[in-house]
Amino acid sequence: MESPRQVRIVEVGPRDGLQNEAQIVPTETKIKFIGLLADAGLKAIEATAFVSPKWVPQMADHAELMRALPRREGVVYPVLVPNLRGFGAALEAGATEVAVFASASETFSQRNINGSIAESLERFKPVFDAARAANVRVRGYVSCVLGCPYEGAVDPVRVADVSWKLFESGCYEISLGDTIGVGTPKATQQMIAVVADRVPVANLAGHFHDTYGQALANIYAALEMGVSVFDSSVGGLGGCPYAPGAAGNVATEDLVYMLDGMGIESEVDLDRLIAAGTFICAALGRETQSRVAKAKRQAS
Repeated sequence: MESPRQVRIVEVGPRDGLQNEAQIVPTETKIKFIGLLADAGLKAIEATAFVSPKWVPQMADHAELMRALPRREGVVYPVLVPNLRGFGAALEAGATEVAVFASASETFSQRNINGSIAESLERFKPVFDAARAANVRVRGYVSCVLGCPYEGAVDPVRVADVSWKLFESGCYEISLGDTIGVGTPKATQQMIAVVADRVPVANLAGHFHDTYGQALANIYAALEMGVSVFDSSVGGLGGCPYAPGAAGNVATEDLVYMLDGMGIESEVDLDRLIAAGTFICAALGRETQSRVAKAKRQAS
């Protein structure tokens, strides 16, 4: 299959990238960060998560953040919601798109949400009903699609089954997450082929972590399968508290650099993107994980 000519990037840095940071990032810093990402041309920026502050203290300012974000034409700010209560709070704060999450691994699901895969899907039924009534779009995440920290290899058929159930319930798009970054290009294509038998490729997205340095290779493999939407995090920020040793998400800068080199349009300005990554990494007191950003800094 021919690679797409244009890719939509879903920037997950403000949520997935920051949620596990020990230091609490001020709301004003998050707002400026999200503004810089929008300035770079990103049209989908996952802003926060309406989860319990007890479990994710970094997202405690979710309502304040959403209300303060300046709305821009053509830019959406999806938020993660775990249940109907979270959805209600997100709607009240002005969210127009939400994301729900399930796992392709039973053990991971138990460790993550203290419930089975079937129970997690059941919890989302009222969310889908409420979203339809409020005309709010719902995106679905499936974690551990290429491996689980507790079970090891994950059967692609199980990934396809969970993906289909989310899609059938009302998710307009399913993001397939290599949560612990163990996937390789061949495994990625085999998994996508199985899932695409149940969910159209046009409704699939890729979410790759870079634990073994395979994220960009896996994205290239997914592009060859026709996938045209990818999640990434500026600076390579992020990880997973339930996946010991998991590295961050693929760096948005590195992804854009590769797409530019392939002649695939992303509508993202690389220099402005690097500036956004530099800003948030400085605020966190850490170095960017983006190879492109590091190389450009050394060359300047």
